[in-house]
Amino acid sequence: MKFSPIVRSAHYALATLVVSAAALVQACGGEEQAGQACDVPADCYPDVDPADLKGDVQCLDKVTGGYCTHLCETDADCCAVTGECKSGHPQVCSPFESTGLRMCFLSCEKPDIGDDDEATYCQTFANDAFSCRSSGGGSANRKVCTP
Repeated sequence: MKFSPIVRSAHYALATLVVSAAALVQACGGEEQAGQACDVPADCYPDVDPADLKGDVQCLDKVTGGYCTHLCETDADCCAVTGECKSGHPQVCSPFESTGLRMCFLSCEKPDIGDDDEATYCQTFANDAFSCRSSGGGSANRKVCTP
């Protein structure tokens, strides 16, 4: 059966969209709840009562596919609640870009990951699409796993 160029183009676009969506779902299947994909804060931390977390749940829309995290004041606020952090890998409380807010992120700082390669560490313990980068929070920034 022959299709018009418009139908072929639409079919190709749909196929590309389906493959991209599948890749995003697969990429966002890391061990931690911080960093999981989300559309709204209610998508985050399904294994924890949000009221128990040491800060309001956030779904960062500045990250493609969304990024679950929560507000914090200190590193101790991250992973403070049973079930919040599944892997036991350290998280840090860091400012994020120019938001002025401090949030929990999987750490990829040398004291936390030792001699592990930063990118491999983030891809293994957070998300296949993540790398280690500065949180972008000015002088208080930290090295964290994000896309």
